[in-house]
Amino acid sequence: MYAVIKTGGKQYRVQAGDLLVVEKLDGEPGAEVAFGEVLMLGEGEAVTVGAPLVDGAVVSGTLLETRKGEKVKIFKKIRRQGYRRTRGHRQTESVIRVTSVAGGGKETKWDGAIDLTPKVILNARARGLGDAAVPATIPTAPVKAEAAPAPKKKAAPKKAAAETAPEAEA
Repeated sequence: MYAVIKTGGKQYRVQAGDLLVVEKLDGEPGAEVAFGEVLMLGEGEAVTVGAPLVDGAVVSGTLLETRKGEKVKIFKKIRRQGYRRTRGHRQTESVIRVTSVAGGGKETKWDGAIDLTPKVILNARARGLGDAAVPATIPTAPVKAEAAPAPKKKAAPKKAAAETAPEAEA
C-alpha cells in the first residue's frame, strides 16, 4: 500500500519502511510524526484519490534526525563589468522513516527497527574513521577519560668527545 502526502509545499509518494527527507519539522530525534494531508492512496490497481484529501487517511513515521542539506551555490556575474558575487545556502531538512500507512479501512505497517544513528556518524564509519572523527557537537555514547601519561623529561646533552679529551691528558 502506498500514499501520496503533502508536506513542506511538496508531494511525496511513500510506502511503509521508506526513508523520507522533507523540509524541517519540529521535534526531537525519535519523535512520532503523523501526516494528515494524504492526497491519494493506492494498493495495486485500486486507487483512492482525495478531493482534495482522503478522509481518515494517515501516514505515520519516526523523526530520525534534523540536519543541514547540501550546499546550494548562488553565483551572479555580469560579463566585462568586473561584477561577480558568490553566495551559499544550506537548507535544514528532516529525515523520517515511514512506519505505517493507514486509510480506507486498511493499514500497512513496517516491522523493522528504528536506528537513530545520524548520517554524519554513518559517513565516518563508511570511510573507516569510526566514531573518533565525529564532531563534538553530536552526542555519542559517553567515553571514560583515562589519565594522561606524564611528559617525558629530556636527557641532559652529552659533552662532545673533543672537550673531554684535553682534560684527561692534563
